[in-house]
Amino acid sequence: MDTALEQSVIGTARQADILIIGGGLSGTLLAAQLLRLPGRREVLIVEPRSELGRGEAYSAVELGHTLNGNAARMSVAPDNADDLTQWLAAFIVAGGWPESDQQHVPVSELFPPRGMFGLYVQQRLAEARALGARHGSVAEHVRGEAVDLRVIDDAVQVTLGDGQVLQGRFAVLATGMFPAARTPQTESSGLNAAALDPWDVAAMRQLDPLATVMIIGSGLTMVDAVVSLEQAGHRGPIEVFSRHGLLPHVRRQPPAWVDFLADDHSLRSPRQLMRALRGQCRLAQAQGIDWQAPLDTVRAHIGRLWSQASDVQRRQFVRHVRPWWESHHHRSPPLSAELVARLHGEGRLRIQAASYKGLVSSCDGSVAINIRRRGEAALEVVQGAALINSSGIEYDWRRVARPLPQQLLARGLIQPGPLALGIAARADGAVLDARSEPASRLFAMGPPLRGMWWESTAVTDVASQAKALAGRLAELQAQR
Repeated sequence: MDTALEQSVIGTARQADILIIGGGLSGTLLAAQLLRLPGRREVLIVEPRSELGRGEAYSAVELGHTLNGNAARMSVAPDNADDLTQWLAAFIVAGGWPESDQQHVPVSELFPPRGMFGLYVQQRLAEARALGARHGSVAEHVRGEAVDLRVIDDAVQVTLGDGQVLQGRFAVLATGMFPAARTPQTESSGLNAAALDPWDVAAMRQLDPLATVMIIGSGLTMVDAVVSLEQAGHRGPIEVFSRHGLLPHVRRQPPAWVDFLADDHSLRSPRQLMRALRGQCRLAQAQGIDWQAPLDTVRAHIGRLWSQASDVQRRQFVRHVRPWWESHHHRSPPLSAELVARLHGEGRLRIQAASYKGLVSSCDGSVAINIRRRGEAALEVVQGAALINSSGIEYDWRRVARPLPQQLLARGLIQPGPLALGIAARADGAVLDARSEPASRLFAMGPPLRGMWWESTAVTDVASQAKALAGRLAELQAQR
């Protein structure tokens, strides 16, 4: 772009102090934290959805699609672990969730619907807006998709799909997660075009209720898909194919366990951690205590353990430990787990250790796929009336066929994170460019930093990052 045209664009761009790219959980929590800080600032949140605070995870409308953590674990207030519990208690008293009494547990142990959690996030943003207005701060939702980003002198310029240009002193990539089921791939196998959305209950109601449905992947998205099928009235066979054939464990509420990693920093490798963790779990079971108790103490240390591991150790963890880690750590909410267990016990749902190897042409209206069963070399064709892609999250930005990730990579403004998980950044969130130089005006938070911290998607992790990054941005803003 020549200088004259560049100056023209700068002159017509809408100005703000901070641009937040993404208005799901990450972007909304960051905006709320910025509004709560002293000082005057204008924040623009770029989000294509009609509502902030929902994103992919919390746009679900079915009551059966619940959080996979209970209320006591899902606070968006870093300094108040009971924040969601308190909000939920008031919400229930006001008549907002009459079905909650079916779980027969204290409010802190409830697993609220994800759509309801979105309301909670929105209310906390509204409260932060009211507080920010006292000192002249505002956060506005700009509805649209960011398709390009450029760093120009002392500003960041973001172009939207409709041609609108926004300009801020700083910008934050708070893009959230890219679910494989809804994310175009740069090397598409056609899977998503042939597959049903795991959360589209209306589409599932169009199926023959007794038809066979195939599901690729056996993680938490699969659990959601099974819930969706149940709510759609499906009563036929469900064939689940995943490489290791592992199901998420059900999340229980074990008693507190001593934080065995708090004072022991000698554990530096994933292998050492797993050995120590297995010992702690055996110790708990010997005392009649749920093995989930020791496991739950590890979360607070995951970022430290991951960041100090070598690339070789991280690769070994991803290759050999990850499937078991995720099935034990990313657990299913009780009601959903009960449904999966019941269908499995009835023989309607089968879990098969097999890898998806592509679509196969079919002339009879069914969907056919190639699979390779674990331990076998030959491909096998299986078919059903419908297919659901529940293969989880796409963290490799090089494979995401969306305009913004592709443009950022093409411009050299970002580079893949460790093991191609998300993007690379410094500990303070400053993005590293293709030459590994830290940006002074472009930051990231939440799921894009998966490669840095491993667990960078949970509500509490995102909330802590939002608070820290808001403080950093306010500090930089003050250095005018």
